[in-house]
Amino acid sequence: METLPLTAVIEDQRQEIASLKQQNAELTAKVEWFMEQFKLAKHHQFGASSERTISPEQQPSLFNEAEKEAGSDHAEPTLGTITYKRRKQKGHREAMLENLPVETIEYSLSPEEQVCPKCEGPLHEMSTEVRQELKVIPAQVKVVKHIRHIYSCRRCEREETSTPVVTAPAPSPMIPGSLASPSAVAYVMNSKYVDGLPLYRQEQQWSRLGVELSRQTMANWGVKSADNWLEPLYERLREHLLKRDILQADETALQVLREEGREAESKSCMWLFRTGRDGPPIVLFDYKTTRAGKHPKKFLSGFKGYLQVDGYSGYDMLADVTLVGCWAHARRKFDEALRVLPAEKRLSPSVTLEGLDFCNQLFAIERDLNKATPEERYKVRLERSRPVLDAFAAWLQEQSQRVLPQSLLGQAIRYCQNQCGKLEGFLLDGRLEIDNNRSERSIKPFVIGRKAWLFSNTPKGARASAVVYSIVETAKENGLIPFEYLKCLFEKLPDLNHESIDELMPWSPSLPDSCRMVKNTSAQPQE
Repeated sequence: METLPLTAVIEDQRQEIASLKQQNAELTAKVEWFMEQFKLAKHHQFGASSERTISPEQQPSLFNEAEKEAGSDHAEPTLGTITYKRRKQKGHREAMLENLPVETIEYSLSPEEQVCPKCEGPLHEMSTEVRQELKVIPAQVKVVKHIRHIYSCRRCEREETSTPVVTAPAPSPMIPGSLASPSAVAYVMNSKYVDGLPLYRQEQQWSRLGVELSRQTMANWGVKSADNWLEPLYERLREHLLKRDILQADETALQVLREEGREAESKSCMWLFRTGRDGPPIVLFDYKTTRAGKHPKKFLSGFKGYLQVDGYSGYDMLADVTLVGCWAHARRKFDEALRVLPAEKRLSPSVTLEGLDFCNQLFAIERDLNKATPEERYKVRLERSRPVLDAFAAWLQEQSQRVLPQSLLGQAIRYCQNQCGKLEGFLLDGRLEIDNNRSERSIKPFVIGRKAWLFSNTPKGARASAVVYSIVETAKENGLIPFEYLKCLFEKLPDLNHESIDELMPWSPSLPDSCRMVKNTSAQPQE
């Protein structure tokens, strides 16, 4: 049997060792990646949602609080400080109650009872004692009969071949032949789309009020009212939206059971488009069957300007649009990479904390510019934010050569490098924001409501939901009470000409005061 030379055996063993080391490194990297995903999933399920960064100086201690605080230079509170705090609390209560209707109940003694229990002499009123309570009046249901009187002419009946008939004017019904009233439909919509109460629970609620109103009936009310009366308002809002030059967009998944040619488990998409910080706010939802980029391209047809979005590539199909990135998304990726580290390493210096610190510096600058004019914001950003961005870009290039690409930190670095141009977009105009959080806040009510009602039954229902969400969220952003605004719309739209629809825009001064949220204007106490 031929034996290999010793040098060949050694070389084979070296190659085998090198191969095993490579396999071991790959397996270790995979295990680390899976552990990161596991820890991140556990955090999403059980951890705090706040992304606030806590520095070592801010880290609370459970055991040395007394020693730490004993050396502080805070002066003891004086009597004046205590009086001020009490007055401030009292002022808050008075401000909260000042715009509510008041029902007064007085308790007094009858003349026969106004006798001194000691000497039986007459009593006089010395003072009064006042306490206030909140009284709640639950929802009530009543039937409103609309009786239209019809008139004719006796003389024409006797002398003419035809008799004119005159009917007293009355408001048009929302849904002919239905029990639906403006207040009833507004109540159902407000309960579902504002308070997140699904129709099956509303069905039980109506039953307790003595009305057997099925969820199918309420669903029909919602779809017909959205199609007939809210859709024209929605389209007019869209016209106003497309005239702006700064918009934000976001999207989230939606399940629609009966989409033609698709399985019930298929995921559809609810898109959101809204205005920025300028002008009266407009928030519009748009239901589509997919997340394809053709949908925002169609919805925003004719729009030219800045569109602030997350890192989704579907928006790249838009023409004549400058895409602006979101630093909240970039920061969130570093925050997630930090959260999967062992607790003892999260506050110690690390590459992850360095990346997070760059993001925090930019947000700190934005907080300083919160009340600045667009011109001032544009100028200061070039002076203060531009150097941070340049340093961050150099840091990304350096760290990309050292960090495992598939790790959460590697993904954060790659995201920022790929989105570099868009992330610097907020420097182009002082009206732009550093993040897309405004649109994320607007889409959140839909996401929360989806947890309650889970899915839409048909595409028609999903479209109606998009329209109603658009109306109520735009109303809230403009300081309106959604229920009162919906009721006002349903009272006026059936008899309103399409040319007069601008009178019912959420920012219209002609809306009744009952639609507007009352703002507390009481003066704050001064120190």
